[in-house]
Amino acid sequence: MNKRVFLVVLDSFGVGEEPDAHAFGDWGVNTLASIRKSPKFHCPNLARLGLFHLDGVPLQQPQAEPVGAFARLQERSMGKDTTIGHWEIAGVESPRPLPTYPDGFPQALIREFEQRTGRAVICNKPYSGTEVLKDYGEEHMRTGALIVYTSADSVFQIAAHESIVPSQQLYEYCRIARSMLTGEHGVGRVIARPFEGTCPADFRRTPRRHDFSLQPPAETMLDYVSAAGLDVIAVGKISDIFAGQGVTQALPTSGNPEGQQVLLRLAQQDFSGLAFVNLVDFDMLYGHRRDVDGYAAAASSFDETLAQLLPLLREDDLLIITADHGCDPAYTRTTDHTREYVPFLAYGAKVKPGTNLGTIAGFGCIAATVCSYLGVNANVCGTNVWPKINKT
Repeated sequence: MNKRVFLVVLDSFGVGEEPDAHAFGDWGVNTLASIRKSPKFHCPNLARLGLFHLDGVPLQQPQAEPVGAFARLQERSMGKDTTIGHWEIAGVESPRPLPTYPDGFPQALIREFEQRTGRAVICNKPYSGTEVLKDYGEEHMRTGALIVYTSADSVFQIAAHESIVPSQQLYEYCRIARSMLTGEHGVGRVIARPFEGTCPADFRRTPRRHDFSLQPPAETMLDYVSAAGLDVIAVGKISDIFAGQGVTQALPTSGNPEGQQVLLRLAQQDFSGLAFVNLVDFDMLYGHRRDVDGYAAAASSFDETLAQLLPLLREDDLLIITADHGCDPAYTRTTDHTREYVPFLAYGAKVKPGTNLGTIAGFGCIAATVCSYLGVNANVCGTNVWPKINKT
């Protein structure tokens, strides 16, 4: 039978602060601990896989012996963002952080962008994605100027109302920015942020966000798996994150509900290789907006999908559930990502149940393990744990 790997990233689902969290401006952060307190949180299937047996995660109530193998992963890269987190999952570590702009982008760069797009720029400072629409949306609609802003992450974000700048035109402006933002200004992502509405009270983002990512600095798990002639199916924003490198099929989604349905459909289809899934709503809709109950409800929704997924897995399937960073919805010092450990939960007919791998340094163990399981030779960072979790 064809081997299939389902790698699911619960975007920002951290499980406790890392030892160096203070260096990233985070104190006492713990995404999982925060959402566990919500009455909306009910995740018995994640519990079955070993979520509450991870190092540093208190049981609080008796749990049955896990049916999966599990570990807590510590990030080795110098960052707490989507790009660096996913690159490390795919076997490429980043010893230097990507550039950030707490005071906005240099004026020389902004002037060049204005000249090349033919539009003025407003804002140019770090901002919440929802607040920036309230504060600059009307001016944008009145003048046509592009709302350019950033965050604590390495991002150049462009917001525009779809009636003023159609999404395809906005994407072209993002391509211009991406071509400019290289070298010392090589931000991780240029993000198109289209929005709609008639006034600040009802301005809202549309589902037509698009990310234009920096290309990974080295070959990733995706490159090695596809070069071996296997499928690499990228669900959600995975293709965007890797600038399409190593992807054989891209399936963009509008959010978690669609992503979860795509995951279930793929489990019922024949393919050989990797289905790499990102579920972004945890981070985008609930983490950054500091919505504990919303985050908890999204986790419970995924858990219900997991209950449907597990019976669909075949004899030669491997399921891995993880995250790329934290975004503690109860942390009020900032609205940014949080530097946290992430879970590693593995399940399949060939996985030894109850295998506790403790704490592992480096998200790259996922890339090494996936490639090993698929029989792909790969030069990736990370420890291959397949021999430890293999039942046979």
